[in-house]
Amino acid sequence: MTRNYMAAIAGVIMASAMTVIQADVSLFGHIDTSIDATDQDGGSDDVNFNCTTCSVGFKGKEDLGNGLAAIFKLDFQYDTVNAEDPGIKDRDQWLGMAGNFGQVRVGTISTLYKSHGAKLDPLYRTALEGRGRGLQSNLHRGAGEEGEGRADNTLRYDTPSWNGLKAGFHYTLDSSEDDDEDDNPYGVGLSYENGGILVFADYITNDTGGDDSAWKVGGKYTLNNLALTAQYEKDKGLISSKTPDTTGDGADLWQLGASYTLGNNMLYFGYGNSSSGSDDSTAADYFAWTIAGVHHMSKRTSIYAGFSEIDCDDPDDDVCSKVGDEGGEDDKFSIGMKHKF
Repeated sequence: MTRNYMAAIAGVIMASAMTVIQADVSLFGHIDTSIDATDQDGGSDDVNFNCTTCSVGFKGKEDLGNGLAAIFKLDFQYDTVNAEDPGIKDRDQWLGMAGNFGQVRVGTISTLYKSHGAKLDPLYRTALEGRGRGLQSNLHRGAGEEGEGRADNTLRYDTPSWNGLKAGFHYTLDSSEDDDEDDNPYGVGLSYENGGILVFADYITNDTGGDDSAWKVGGKYTLNNLALTAQYEKDKGLISSKTPDTTGDGADLWQLGASYTLGNNMLYFGYGNSSSGSDDSTAADYFAWTIAGVHHMSKRTSIYAGFSEIDCDDPDDDVCSKVGDEGGEDDKFSIGMKHKF
């Protein structure tokens, strides 16, 4: 009886393995755990463990012949250290087709605006990532149908690469049935990557007919062990709309960064500045900087430590909302470990 039971289990395992092989499905994930000490003028001082965008998922494709393939991705976010946080959250989850024409995907998908910004940040998806420490705008994070970094209810098309030149766009359908809105957010992007050069330009809008857009340009230049990055974001109302108590446009933001790799070690410094720009904007003025070191223990595992400071003139921007009413500094010191599989 026991022998038959074990044989049945082995058969199920083998059948499942063959299914995965035929469907070309792979398991992937990301775990980043850090201890973070924060010091906010007029706000809170605390030390906590955090799991920054930890996730696990499946992705794969099926060859349909004639150069055509069905592709999919199901990515889920979780938290290893804070049990009180909501459980599993959806990340990029989509189904699509790929071929000589490029690829078309439908579902919940990261925008080109977000994807290009991630390529500039060696601390991406860690406790010191630029989008969480004032070096990049809120358009690089969050999920929804109003210009967030991950767009729901969306179609995205990416061209094939023409000697390093690529283009793409996303189009989001307004799923709200509670109002008379007929706004369908969309974005377009263009990039060129060849050797040590990466340059890109992006435009994104909520399509509401007013101050509802933003655009940016940026790039990265790598020469041997040195990498230099830059990005400029021009707000035409969309970045400002993501911050509480902010009106008008002009939440313009620029960042510069440099990293140097020596063996398995990397040193990084990033600096960013946000200005209110236009006269009718109440967006906050602030500058931010981050310095960090990363040691790669293997291709998949690394440890890091660093310090980040945001110096706010006033608290109207959500980046500065944690400091006192008269503005001040938001300091953060982090030590973390990151593993990818």
